[in-house]
Amino acid sequence: MDILNDILDTLDLKGALYFRTDFSGRWSVTVPVLEQAARFHLVVQGQCHVKLPGEDAVILGPGDLILIPKGQTHILSDSPVDDAPPLEHVLEAVEYDGNGVLVVGEGNDAASTQLICGHFTFRKNADHPILRSLPDHLLTTASMRAQNPWLDEILRLINRQMFSDNVGSDASVRRLSEIMFIELLRAGIEEQEDIGALLKGFQDPQIGHALELMHREPTASWTVESLARQVGMSRSRFAERFGDLVGQGPMSYLSDWRLQKALSILDHSNCSVQQVAVQTGYQSPAAFTRAFAGKFGVAPTLYRQML
Repeated sequence: MDILNDILDTLDLKGALYFRTDFSGRWSVTVPVLEQAARFHLVVQGQCHVKLPGEDAVILGPGDLILIPKGQTHILSDSPVDDAPPLEHVLEAVEYDGNGVLVVGEGNDAASTQLICGHFTFRKNADHPILRSLPDHLLTTASMRAQNPWLDEILRLINRQMFSDNVGSDASVRRLSEIMFIELLRAGIEEQEDIGALLKGFQDPQIGHALELMHREPTASWTVESLARQVGMSRSRFAERFGDLVGQGPMSYLSDWRLQKALSILDHSNCSVQQVAVQTGYQSPAAFTRAFAGKFGVAPTLYRQML
C-alpha cells in the first residue's frame, strides 16, 4: 500500500494554477494568506525575491522553485523590499481577468521575470504530521533539481505545458503539479530534518509496516501492544521509535487518522453517521460524534450541513 498516496487522497490534495507572469521594470506584489493551501512559484526567466514575514528574502533564479506550504502571506519583487501593493490591487491596475499571462510593466520579453504561480489546496480541517512538519518555505534550486531527475522532468513538463496552447494543457499542468508536490516531499528528506524523519518513518521496516497496517485497516481494534507484536518489537521500544519518527504516539496517530477518514467520507458520500462510525472504527455513533466534535468543534451532522 502507498501510504503517502492514501494520505494525500484523504486530505483531498488538489493542484491549481492561478497565473503565469511577465513582470518587467520595477515591480512588487504582496500575495495574501490562503488557508489550507500551499503556494508555489517557479522561475522560468529572470530573478525574483521572495520575502516571508520575519525572514530574510530568498532570491530565486531561473529553474528555482519555492513552496510556501502554510499559505502565509509573502512579497514577490524584483529587488529587496519590505512593503508591496496587495495582489488584488495589482490585478485591478492591469485589468487582469484571470486569463492568459499577467503582464506588469512594458512586457519586455528579453528583460522580464517570468513565473509560473500556483497552489495546492487541502480540505478544511485537513491535518496530518506531514502537514505539521513542513517548514515555512521549501526551496528547490536548479542544482537540487539535477540531483532529483524525476522532479526535474516534472518541472520541465509543467514549463512546456504552461507555454503551449494545446487543448487540455491547464488540466495537464494541474495534475503534474500534484505529482510535483509529492516529489517535493520526497526531495525534502535530504533538506528538512522534521519531514525527513517522518518520511524515513514511512520507509522504516517496522514503523512503516505499522503505519501500513493502520492505513490498510483503520477500523481494526489496534493497540500499542498488537501493533508492536505485528512488527516484531517490544511495546516500549515500538512506542518510543514511532514517536521519534512520526512525531506522535501510535494511538494518537490512529485516532487522528480515523477522523480524517471520517471527514473524507462525510465530504464524498451520503453515509449516515452510524455508517461513518463503523467505517472509521468507532464502537458506536455516540463515541464517534464525541470524538469528531472534540476534534473539530462541531458534530458530524452539522458539519455535513455546512458543506
